[in-house]
Amino acid sequence: MNDKIIGRNPVLEAIRSGRSVDKILVKKGKYEGSIVPIIKKAKDAGIIIQEVERAKLDQIAEGENHQGVIAYVSAYDYVSVKDILDKAREKNEPPFIIICDKITDPHNLGAILRTANCVGAHGVIIPKRNSVGLNSVVAKTSAGAVEYTPVAKVTNIANTIDSLKDEGLWIAAADMDGQEMYDIDLKGSLGLVIGSEGEGISRLVREKCDFIASIPMAGEINSLNASVAAGVLMYEALRQRRK
Repeated sequence: MNDKIIGRNPVLEAIRSGRSVDKILVKKGKYEGSIVPIIKKAKDAGIIIQEVERAKLDQIAEGENHQGVIAYVSAYDYVSVKDILDKAREKNEPPFIIICDKITDPHNLGAILRTANCVGAHGVIIPKRNSVGLNSVVAKTSAGAVEYTPVAKVTNIANTIDSLKDEGLWIAAADMDGQEMYDIDLKGSLGLVIGSEGEGISRLVREKCDFIASIPMAGEINSLNASVAAGVLMYEALRQRRK
C-alpha cells in the first residue's frame, strides 16, 4: 500500500477524486504555477497543508521529482461518527467507541484497532491533527482489523465528545490519577478515551470526560504503553458488558 503521492498532477488528481488525504507537504516559499490550484482545492477539502524545506521533500521523495509537493494518503477510507453510531444501532447494541487523543505511533494505533475489533467496539475516532492516520504500518499492525473496524477522523475531539454525549454516551478516559477502573461502570453506551504516548489526555478533553479510569499497578514501573493501557481498559469494559 502506497502512503504518499508525489508530484503536482498526481496530488491534484488525488484531491479531485475524493481520495482520503491525511496532509499535503509543500515547499516553503511563494506559491505559483500549478501549485496554486492544489493549495486551493486542498483548503476547500479541509486537508492539512504543511510547509517544509525542499530538503525534507527530497528525503521523502527518495529521488522522485516531487515538484514541491507530496501528499500523504490513507491506506483505507474513513467513515463519519454517525456511521459508527449507526453500526451499533444496526446490531441493536449500546455504542462502544474508542477515542484516540493524538496517538502518533502507527504501531500503537494499529494495536488499538486490533484490540477494538476483538472486544467488539463499533469504531475508533482519531483527530485530523497531531495524529497518525490509516497508513500501511497501521494496517499491518492491526492484523486485518482495519478492514472491519471503522475509523472516523474528526476536526476536534472535544467537540466530538460533546456530540457523543448528546447521543447518550458516557465518556471515560484512561489516566494514572483517576478512579480505579474496577469501580467505574463501563457498561452501556460508552466512549473510551486513550491519550497520547507522551502527554496523555489533553486538558480540554479530560474536562469533557465523565469518568477518569486508572489501571492498578503492582510493580516498580507505574505506566503502560498507550496501546496496552487501551487494551486493558477495553477488556475491562467487555467483562462488565458481558456480566
